[in-house]
Order: sequence, then C-alpha cells, then structure tokens
Amino acid sequence: MKIASFLLPKDKVAFITSSASMREALEQLENHYYTALPLVDNDGKYTGTLSEGDLLWALKNTPGIHFGNLDQVQVSEIEKHIHNESVSINAYMEDMLALAADQNFVPVVDDQNIFIGIIRRKDIIEYYMRNITD
Repeated sequence: MKIASFLLPKDKVAFITSSASMREALEQLENHYYTALPLVDNDGKYTGTLSEGDLLWALKNTPGIHFGNLDQVQVSEIEKHIHNESVSINAYMEDMLALAADQNFVPVVDDQNIFIGIIRRKDIIEYYMRNITD
C-alpha cells in the first residue's frame, strides 16, 4: 500500500527552517510538545531533524550562549545527533516498518527532495496492527 493515504501534510506539521534561530526552535518544540522537528532549507528541501537534545547539547557546549541570546544562533549552526531518514511519497507502507523502529516520524519528500509531510510512527504501528489482526 502506498504511503500517501497516511501522509500528515506539511501544512499540518510543525517544522523549522535552517535559517530559524535556536529560540524559535525551542518555542516550536514547547508549543507543540514535540521532542524533534523536521528541518528544511530555504528551498523547502528536507535537510534533517532537530531534536531537543541537539538544542540542550548546543546550550551546554557553546561558550557564551545562554537563554538571553538564543536568537543569535541559527539552527543550521547546531550539530545534529539524529537523522530521520526520509522516504519518497511513492514509497510503500512495507518500507516503513524498519524506519518506524528508530524514528518517531518519517519525513516524506517529493522527487526533488522537497519536504511534503510526515508519516507518524503511531500510524505505521496502527496499520500493521490492523493487518496482523485481520
């Protein structure tokens, strides 16, 4: 089964651009109660995942950084410790199970690597639970 019917589209997903500040990233995580956000460049291409752990490590390991000047650090400057592998919108659900084991969400891109949304691990598990019990 194609993943398109499970897609949570970009306009319904919290994500952050690589030009955003560390403060903006923290606010996004706090406002949505997420632990990680898809990261896209200014062209809309998926470039990785920014986690709250990445932000905490940057806060701890960057001299001179504190809560008062987080708006001066761009997320593109922060080392990323996790990488959520993306999949094409043409992928099948059968391709998703291994990714869901290691990722809370799977970023979905089009043929030009433009971020178009995510598939949540919850939806992948529910799909397999339905198919196992049927």
